[in-house]
Amino acid sequence: MIKNYTTLFLLFVALPFWAQVTIKVTATPANTPAGATIYVAGNFNGWNPADPNYILTPDNLGNLQITIPQGTGTAAFKFTRGSWATVEGNATGNFLPDRTFSWAMVGSTLNLTILSWEDLGAGGNNSTAAANVSILSTNFFMPQLNRNRRIWLYLPPDYQTSTKEYPVLYMQDGQNLFDAATSFSGEWQIDETLNSLFAGGDYGAIVVGIDNGGSERLNEYSPWNNPQYGGGQGALYIDFIAETLKPYIDANYRTLESPETTAIIGSSMGALISTYGALAHPESFGKVGALSPAYWFSYSNFTSYIDDLATATNDLKLYFVAGNNEYGNMVTHVTTVRNKIVESGTAQSNTLLKFDSYGTHTESYWRGEFGALYTWLFANENLGITDLDTKQVRIQYSADGALLVSNLPSPQEAVLYDLAGRKVATFTLENGLHRKSVATGIYVLICGGKSYKVKF
Repeated sequence: MIKNYTTLFLLFVALPFWAQVTIKVTATPANTPAGATIYVAGNFNGWNPADPNYILTPDNLGNLQITIPQGTGTAAFKFTRGSWATVEGNATGNFLPDRTFSWAMVGSTLNLTILSWEDLGAGGNNSTAAANVSILSTNFFMPQLNRNRRIWLYLPPDYQTSTKEYPVLYMQDGQNLFDAATSFSGEWQIDETLNSLFAGGDYGAIVVGIDNGGSERLNEYSPWNNPQYGGGQGALYIDFIAETLKPYIDANYRTLESPETTAIIGSSMGALISTYGALAHPESFGKVGALSPAYWFSYSNFTSYIDDLATATNDLKLYFVAGNNEYGNMVTHVTTVRNKIVESGTAQSNTLLKFDSYGTHTESYWRGEFGALYTWLFANENLGITDLDTKQVRIQYSADGALLVSNLPSPQEAVLYDLAGRKVATFTLENGLHRKSVATGIYVLICGGKSYKVKF
């Protein structure tokens, strides 16, 4: 495993490991200039806003960090881009009081977000999400982990005007997928890319974006513990997607539910957990997109896991893409993982390895690679509907609680009963949205000789 240390740490390498505090920046404003160098300035370095020994560096996990040696009392600090004219600001782009921490926290990690830069204002906080992107829930419950998470939803441009069923992409780091206002350092433009592909004739796909858990990100994105960084909750996180989130999406949206039409995609640590997720739940996920995968985080555990797989991976399709020089063993690690998956049963033709000389561990690189990844994963899938009459009628719920009916070959008479068996309403059922002026509750809908449990 290659470990990344800051210049500051090297200057103080003789100090004991416990005599330090690590500052980790997990998100920067969307309007941060490309390639900007970010410094930390505080009472521990004379408030120098451009101290070359206090530059934040990438940690190969999608964050920026610096480790500061032991001090005494209370540390006060701010982030800058190299001068006090480019100091960080508050959420509105104005003055932000000093940040502080106590040196009694030695050995701890502070996970922080830079909200804005005073010289650039809060302009980066304007949403760039397309109109067909919404927040499914700001607090979707994750029973496997006993916590909540924001979930994003992208629906294809023709979703509201068709009866089509769509493949689904489950993507990690939802903050970075659609909206510059919530992204770490620029969004992936998943919505713009898919809308453009759709306009060019692509069938369309639903995207479910799952926010990372901030300080829980590393814990959730690896099934195995890394003694230095954490991890160990990844199996529970994947169980949440496979056993809670996917069933919810399949029940409430027009999806193609099979694994061959369901992809799981992520970058860095998100690529590690996505690859694991397809191996752990082949009944749910048949396609994997792994961009700059951080397999180093749990490399020996992960390769051993693949070696010991009880279920063959014959039906998997995997796309791996990374930069040649992202970290020392990236190419070797990705190639080995791919080869082991092939040995476990996946046809080599169902995998693609792409290593780029220009590849970097950045959102901008992953944004540029997503379209090709998506197109390749679904290139040979026959997603079109040729015989609607033979498809099962589907009755689902729209976002505002109405019934959404699809695949009904023709309008039919329907009867609504309450759970006591009393007839409540008779009406004509047809494809589209239905709203009924009945008391909120659970009902039984009889249509075409079949019964459906519905909720109004």
